[in-house]
Amino acid sequence: MNVMVELSLYPLANDYIGPIKDFIARMNTYNALDIVTTSTSTQVSGDYQYVMSVLGREMEMTHREVGQAIFVAKFLNFDAMQSNKEKS
Repeated sequence: MNVMVELSLYPLANDYIGPIKDFIARMNTYNALDIVTTSTSTQVSGDYQYVMSVLGREMEMTHREVGQAIFVAKFLNFDAMQSNKEKS
């Protein structure tokens, strides 16, 4: 099963741009994931278990480095989304 996660990061720090760029750069090192970055969020797509594992690891890293940070996420069943597109 595939999932798409739309994720926004809000580090609670004066220098908030650095941690956001670092998180996106780390996410882009995972070749098995499809990553699309926009001005307000990053979309991560791939195998459900793998995406969840990577997000857990990278979100923890951000919290360790920054301290307080807010992650806002939307999780979509990517398989169902693609199936609905094909029916249209």
